[in-house]
Amino acid sequence: MTATIDGLDAMQIKELLPHRYPFLLVDRVTHIEPGQRARGYKNLTSNEQFFEGHFPFKPIMPGVLMVEALAQLGCIAMLSKEEFRGSLGVFTGIENFKFRTMVAPGDRLDMEVELIKMKGPLGRMRGVARVGDKVAAEGEIAFALVKRTEEKDSVAVAR
Repeated sequence: MTATIDGLDAMQIKELLPHRYPFLLVDRVTHIEPGQRARGYKNLTSNEQFFEGHFPFKPIMPGVLMVEALAQLGCIAMLSKEEFRGSLGVFTGIENFKFRTMVAPGDRLDMEVELIKMKGPLGRMRGVARVGDKVAAEGEIAFALVKRTEEKDSVAVAR
C-alpha cells in the first residue's frame, strides 16, 4: 500500500501537471492517497480571466472549468503514484455531471475525487466540488494516462 500524502503546494502541483496560468485550476492539494483519491481546492478571485466574460453582470465560474478542475485534481491523484509519474492524464469521457450551485468570486471551490475503476491505462473517477456545505458540481470523469512527449500530435498510451 502506498503512503498517503498530506498535501501539495502550488510548486509541487506544477511538478506533476503541465498546466499553467490561467489554466491551472488547483491551488492546493490537502490530501492524497496516490492512485486512489485526493482532496484540494481552488480559491476564486475577481481577477480570474473567465469572470470577465462569464458574465460581466453576474460573474460565475463556468461548469466546464469546474469539471476541468476536478480532472486536474484526479490527475494529481494518479500521477502521485510512482508507476504513473511522467504520464499525462487526458479526458476520454464526462458522464452524469450535475451543476447544483453557482460559484462566484470570493468562493473557495473544495474538491474531492475518488477512483472508481482502472483497467490498464484507462480509468474512471467520481468527483465532487463544493462551496461551503453546498455541492456545486458532481459527476464522473473517464480518462487515459498517456506518455508525455514534447512532439506535437505524439501521444502513446502508458503501460
